[in-house]
Amino acid sequence: MGVLEDLDRARETYERGDWGAAFDRWSGLDPVTLSADDLIAMATTAELLDRRDDAADALQRAYRLHLDAGDTRAAARCACELAMLYSTSGEPAMGAGWAARAERLLDELGEDTAERGYVDLRQMYGHLAVGELADAAACAASVTSHGRLFGDPDLVAIGLAAQGRLSLYSGGVQAGLALFDEAMVGVASGEVSPVMAGHVYCIMIEGCQEVSDLQRAAAWTTALSRWCERQPGLVAFTGQCAVHRGQIMRLHGAFRAAVAEYDGAVVRYLSSASSAAAGLAFMERGDVLRVLGELDAAEESYERAAGHGHEPQPGLVLLWLARGRTESAVAAVRRLLAERADPVGRSRLLPAAVEVLLAADDPDTARAVALELDTVAHDFGNDALTAMAAYAQGRVELATGDPAGSLPYLRKALALWGAMGAPYEAARTRVQVACALRALGDAESATVELTAARRLLDELGARPAADEAARLLAPATLPAGLTDREVEVLRLVATGRSNTQIAADLVLSEKTVARHLSNIFRKVEVGSRTAAAAYAFEHGLA
Repeated sequence: MGVLEDLDRARETYERGDWGAAFDRWSGLDPVTLSADDLIAMATTAELLDRRDDAADALQRAYRLHLDAGDTRAAARCACELAMLYSTSGEPAMGAGWAARAERLLDELGEDTAERGYVDLRQMYGHLAVGELADAAACAASVTSHGRLFGDPDLVAIGLAAQGRLSLYSGGVQAGLALFDEAMVGVASGEVSPVMAGHVYCIMIEGCQEVSDLQRAAAWTTALSRWCERQPGLVAFTGQCAVHRGQIMRLHGAFRAAVAEYDGAVVRYLSSASSAAAGLAFMERGDVLRVLGELDAAEESYERAAGHGHEPQPGLVLLWLARGRTESAVAAVRRLLAERADPVGRSRLLPAAVEVLLAADDPDTARAVALELDTVAHDFGNDALTAMAAYAQGRVELATGDPAGSLPYLRKALALWGAMGAPYEAARTRVQVACALRALGDAESATVELTAARRLLDELGARPAADEAARLLAPATLPAGLTDREVEVLRLVATGRSNTQIAADLVLSEKTVARHLSNIFRKVEVGSRTAAAAYAFEHGLA
């Protein structure tokens, strides 16, 4: 077979997206027979196969061919791509060098070109790395405008996706999601190159996960999975795709399958030295293992996430809570609430904060956090965060002695989780509904809810939540619907302690002690401390 026929075979294989076969065909040819366009296609193929060194070599050869031919603009484009390739491969000095070369070539041209947009794209990532969000947003806008001005679909798509992600961080969630939708048009239509399409998918799916827009995240994860499957030999983006699939599996209660996806992603990331991405996969893995009750394995995953530079919060505070380390969990939550000011970061923290604060018997702070979560959910405008906010508000009302007031919130959350196909969250909500019904004296309805919740949690393998439902189904041993904490307070009242002394003994605020006393008086139908103490002695509680 002649060289021209071999070239034609390589080009045809490349066009149909068979990256492994295309790379093998090009690699079997003498590099001097390849045109600059062939070398750029070979570099694209190598990058999709996660062969960064081969991609860099092919791009450098194409750069020299363009430069020798006097095509300064094409050479500048190659220099821009080399700058991005090195910058994202852990070689920032090489990336900066090629970026400087690209800018020098563009300055020699003395005119505005699409390549200026690629320079801005690299600068945007530089600003993001040091937290300069306003400068990053300006660069992203310039990327989009250059794409539109010069008809470059890659620049338009990546610019819109970046603008959307940055809009999320500034609180403009609905505007950011609209930009994502616009970017997806170019990707879905096939206008965007494979490498850039992969980046756009991941930017947008990660953004949707961050703001809990789980419906968009699920739809685009399905699209990304199909996109990956259509490309034989694809390696790049398959780790991210596995993480995103795991996140959707977790939502739908397929916990073991989710862990398997995270394990696969970790292997891919570590083999390609993608440390930060591995940290995210370890954190997600820890979250699922915690739900399954495998606390030692979850803790190890969180430790490995931290070791790869990814803070494993708020999952770690929930792990500490599960281990009974309430003081540590509360201290961490208070620190995180003080540190995280951006709406996206707070939206991910607030649901866990409510849970920790209620476990620490601080319903007043929990109420304030739940109200903030409700405001954030309204601003973000998605069902998952709205369900989290309703669940949090229902928990607060229940904890503060208003079971009737908790039910509308909990039923709203239950309906939303059911519509999203989120069985674990729905079952946990049913447990709280049962607690409210029991507190209102409707024990039979409470048993129905608890039985259904326990059955589903058992099926999901969510051991801690299933055990909680089983405990609540056991015959009640405390009279008058008293809680364990209320019995502790009642015992101390019977010993003659004051509210101040009780607060000190139980490490509570006096306001919380007074609230517990009010609930005790109402439940046991007494009007004084003396009568309450007598009740305690009569019922063997003191």
